Amino acid sequence: MLERLVELLHGCRTVVLAGAGCSTESGIPDYGGLDSKRRRSLVQYRAFIDDPSIRTRYWARSTVGWTTVADARPNPAHRALAELERGGVVSGVITQNVDGLHHRAGSRRVVELHGSLFRVRCLGCGDLESRESLQDRLLAHNPELADRSAPFAPDGDAEVADESLRSFQVPGCETCGGMLKPDVVFFGENVPKPRVQQAWGVYEEAEVLLVVGSSLAVFSGFRFVQRAATERRPVAIVNVGPTRGDEYAAVKVEERVATVLPALAGRLLHRPLKPVSAS
Repeated sequence: MLERLVELLHGCRTVVLAGAGCSTESGIPDYGGLDSKRRRSLVQYRAFIDDPSIRTRYWARSTVGWTTVADARPNPAHRALAELERGGVVSGVITQNVDGLHHRAGSRRVVELHGSLFRVRCLGCGDLESRESLQDRLLAHNPELADRSAPFAPDGDAEVADESLRSFQVPGCETCGGMLKPDVVFFGENVPKPRVQQAWGVYEEAEVLLVVGSSLAVFSGFRFVQRAATERRPVAIVNVGPTRGDEYAAVKVEERVATVLPALAGRLLHRPLKPVSAS
């Protein structure tokens, strides 16, 4: 299957749609695929906005879980995508991930479809603050959590016992005192239109759409595959397990992206293409 993927991408402008499977080997958990029930416990947009207890729980858990995000490092999948971009194979990455690892690996043209955990936005005045700066303020208000550790969760937070929430203080915006929200798209929230337009602009350059590490369970990513199929642009998928786009794939490689992408980069950038027999 790797040979068929090499043949499909060889000499073509490729746009990558990246999902959580790209980051699992960097210690960032995914949402569990198409049939996962874990999504029920994830933060919902309206609940975060309307319920102060939900916001308190999120920020308490985020305070504990932040170091896992901040300390995560790119794995071979991220580095291979950056190498493929430098080599002229990949023209851009549309990522569903919010962990910043594509940038840290050296990818230059990245659309973070669902935002970034490294920014915090005030819902009152719109000001942005770095998550690192907010972490300092969170710990200043809640020093008892400074040395706490807990299992990490996909939303960028961690599991924290309810008793730790009773006295937790959530600081407001430094400019206006307003409500703070991580600059990411929660479930039930729409991707901002300018970002969608930016992603479509990158997509338009694709001769091949390469999906890596995504089950395509969320429509914000799946729509790129749908459109590619409608426009007869070839779709290739590298993912362990079924995806919502399998029926549209010209090639499906069901192996770890951290194994496949470095091998793909090696074949496309450093070695001559060998003839592939029909199968």
